[in-house]
Amino acid sequence: MDLPTFLLQSPYLSDRANAAKLARGWTSALARKGTSIAVQGEPETHEYIILDGRVASCIIDAVGRAVCVGMYVGPCVVTPLVARSNEGVSLVSIEAKTDALVARLDSGALTTLMLENEPIRDWANDVLRRELGRKADREWCLAALGGAERLIWFRERYPEYEQQFSHSLIASFIGITPVTFSRLRNSL
Repeated sequence: MDLPTFLLQSPYLSDRANAAKLARGWTSALARKGTSIAVQGEPETHEYIILDGRVASCIIDAVGRAVCVGMYVGPCVVTPLVARSNEGVSLVSIEAKTDALVARLDSGALTTLMLENEPIRDWANDVLRRELGRKADREWCLAALGGAERLIWFRERYPEYEQQFSHSLIASFIGITPVTFSRLRNSL
């Protein structure tokens, strides 16, 4: 999908002029499978929209163990910069899990557009509100549900992801081991 078509799907950007104004600042590029889009601990100033393909964001500990904190199937917006960085440094690594068409825009440029244009501001605020709601929902899942309930929760919220992402990545996302994930998949 192209960026203007994606943006026009938002009720906040249904006016072609506003969608076109927002679309002008973005650049698109193909990220090959396995390519890092953002790297944890590195400077980061961009917002991302996945136009096609699949990507995942992970937090990696000091010994290299990764925990998945987000999965994205295009077309969609990746978690906004304000929620995945601190003082200009990425808190997560984002990697293409398939070849992915990725649009990017400097966060400062988006802020400028938001200050100048109310529909763009409403669009960006809606993106952030939805993403923070998804993150809070996942935190609740991890804190309150057992393994089988977590898998049911995942299937309800991400119905096609089980066929699109590796099972080890999904297990990490819902806080269970790959062995437990496999066992639960066979029993549910």
